[in-house]
Amino acid sequence: MTNTIYHNLDKNLSKIKSDLGNSSDLSIRKIHVNVQKSLLVAILYMEGLSDKDLIETSIIKSLLEKNKDALSIGAILDNVKEKNLTIPKISEVSDYSELYTALLSGETLLLVDGYNKALMANTPKWEARSVDEPSTEAVIRGPKEGFVENIIVNSALLRRRIKDKNLWLETKEIGSVTKTSVSFMYLKDTANDGVVNEVRNKLSQINTDAILESGFIEEYIEDTHYSPFPTVFNSERPDVIAAGILEGRVAILIDGTPFVLLVPALFTHFFQSPEDYYNRSDFGLIRFLRLFCLFIALLGPSFFIALTTFHQETIPTILLVSLAAQREGVPFPALLEAFLMEITFEILREAGIRMPRMVGQALSIVGALVIGQAAVEAGFVSAAMVIVVAITAISSFVIPSYDLAIAIRLLRFVIMILAATFGFFGIIVGLLAILLHLAHLRSFQTPYMTNFGPFIFRNQKDNVFRFPIPSINKNKKTFKPSK
Repeated sequence: MTNTIYHNLDKNLSKIKSDLGNSSDLSIRKIHVNVQKSLLVAILYMEGLSDKDLIETSIIKSLLEKNKDALSIGAILDNVKEKNLTIPKISEVSDYSELYTALLSGETLLLVDGYNKALMANTPKWEARSVDEPSTEAVIRGPKEGFVENIIVNSALLRRRIKDKNLWLETKEIGSVTKTSVSFMYLKDTANDGVVNEVRNKLSQINTDAILESGFIEEYIEDTHYSPFPTVFNSERPDVIAAGILEGRVAILIDGTPFVLLVPALFTHFFQSPEDYYNRSDFGLIRFLRLFCLFIALLGPSFFIALTTFHQETIPTILLVSLAAQREGVPFPALLEAFLMEITFEILREAGIRMPRMVGQALSIVGALVIGQAAVEAGFVSAAMVIVVAITAISSFVIPSYDLAIAIRLLRFVIMILAATFGFFGIIVGLLAILLHLAHLRSFQTPYMTNFGPFIFRNQKDNVFRFPIPSINKNKKTFKPSK
């Protein structure tokens, strides 16, 4: 069966209606554009996806006023493409697959009876969220605008920050059903050619029906699918993504989501905050606090389990007596006690996220207080365990990256089991296994722990600590272009 547009207008309209299931949001208007009423034109667009005011003023009104004396199809086409419409972008499509893609993307189509091509006018317009402050990466000092669900707006937000001719943008259409626009941006003279080619190849190799969010793309392009640690960075802040591009990284924008991906991603990127650069360099010491909280979030309950189960001799006598008194009457071993409290807190955390914002905040705070107090009074857990779990949970909130926080939360349970089985020796084995795994990880040809080994002093100026910006910019070369 042919996929080419027919010459007969009624046949074209009948096929379009049939293929779209006689959808009620398909708008079709037929008009005679000349006085003799010998030339018939059909205007097609989807309700809610196209600008009706623009269609009325720039297409319909223009066709009726400026083609009264037209005697042939050629005359109408010349007028439309050269001097008739005030719409800046007009092109032709010749087959139905292109026609449907254009129509469902908000374009307006003009079908002329007797002509086997359709004119496509750029008129997309739909309800969209305006640029607003990001909800997941709030800062006290810094820009207050974030990405939105429109890929064109997002690319413009980046171009507004990087006004350089070497900022290149490539766009692909991914998803046989959704036909989602996916773009990647990079600085030609700064980005590594190997990384750019790898991004281009991985995006080209994606074969799927649907891409609905950046998480879909992330799983297709990441180097390993089974590591708990994220190897693709994401952010909804234009300043963060622009800073990454300036370092030589590649940004991947997906239409329909405010989250933009950034590759390569190093381990240190996930506990850095944009506010680190908007305050004086001494504020950069807060990174060390975040790293310290990362270890508390990972090892807090495990240390308590190991101390109370295997290494009581390391606890001061007064504290040991207090802990023993608290645990008197608790029917569970330390591991099960910690598991119960951790799982309870995870349930409260998840419930707080899924419920309406104001109710969720109250549930997380009040629920944790009430359940913790009730559990201690009922003798299910000791007060010390509640304190340890609470400090661990608070420390996990200090980690800026939600993806890294999830990885730490998962690994925490593994370390707890090792601590309950082998004590401090189990904790050390677990940490060595994690370290070896991190050293093995790569993100788009770049070792995950690049900034830590081999040790290069200039890379340490913006790592765990932050030196003054003039000192960083003087010789910062994190991602070198290929030679």
